[in-house]
Amino acid sequence: QVYLKESGGGSVQSGGSLSLSCAPFGITYNYGCMAWFRQAPGKEREMVASMWMGGGNPFYAESVRGRFTISQDNAKNPLYLQMNSLKPEDTAIYYCAAVPTGGSCQLPPGSYTYWGHGTQVTVSS
Repeated sequence: QVYLKESGGGSVQSGGSLSLSCAPFGITYNYGCMAWFRQAPGKEREMVASMWMGGGNPFYAESVRGRFTISQDNAKNPLYLQMNSLKPEDTAIYYCAAVPTGGSCQLPPGSYTYWGHGTQVTVSS
């Protein structure tokens, strides 16, 4: 059974940085997508960044492009999200997600099979 364990997050002032990690357990498939989503109060869950499992084909939402970096050097190693120049509008619960699929990783939340429990990121002005 696949299990995604997130860590990181917390509170930071505007302009600061935070790093999230997501450790994958039980993944036995050889290709797929990994992604970070976020959900702010009263808003729908949205994709922040995605990539092929183990690296390659990174995608970023326009709102975070140039400030966030998604990375994973090996399919069995943790997935990371480095967040720089944080803004109050980045405040949300951040979720790690995975799905065994080929092709584009720019998929809606409902297309991702496995999810972490979420971690809170709060950016104060």
